[in-house]
Amino acid sequence: YYIIISVKHPAGEIMDAIDLKIITLLQKNARMPLKVLAEQVYLSSPATAARIEKLEKEGIISSYTVNIDLKKVGFPIIAFVKLDLDPKLKPEFYPYIKAHPNVLECSCVTGQYSQLIKVAFATTEDLDLFVGDLNNYGHTETQIAFSTPQPPRGIGIEKIAEVSK
Repeated sequence: YYIIISVKHPAGEIMDAIDLKIITLLQKNARMPLKVLAEQVYLSSPATAARIEKLEKEGIISSYTVNIDLKKVGFPIIAFVKLDLDPKLKPEFYPYIKAHPNVLECSCVTGQYSQLIKVAFATTEDLDLFVGDLNNYGHTETQIAFSTPQPPRGIGIEKIAEVSK
């Protein structure tokens, strides 16, 4: 079983078990009707809406997104590109990477490479062109994903402390 504990968020206030449950439920289904969400957290719809609004205002809930099956929309090639970014080129690189439509995610990381870029492409040829462009910013190493046994998901914030019987 799980013990739900309160958590301090960056604004310094405490998120209680209800906030954590709301976040957990919205991560699973951001389109859950307010009435159903309210029933799940044992509050009225207005009280639940007020909590959601507070979480949004504080930046804890930053957006609502749709997850699509990239293969079904013509982008079956998922790859991770590691880039050893030349620090002098950061002012050029960041706008380029933010604007590129095939970039799903880009993180500044530790280790031999400074950037980890997740991309989706229709063909390996398109991926090759992208990697060629990236080589203008530094050395790259690319890995193509064969499968994804755990697709992207929300964090299990409600299950912060697990206690075994």
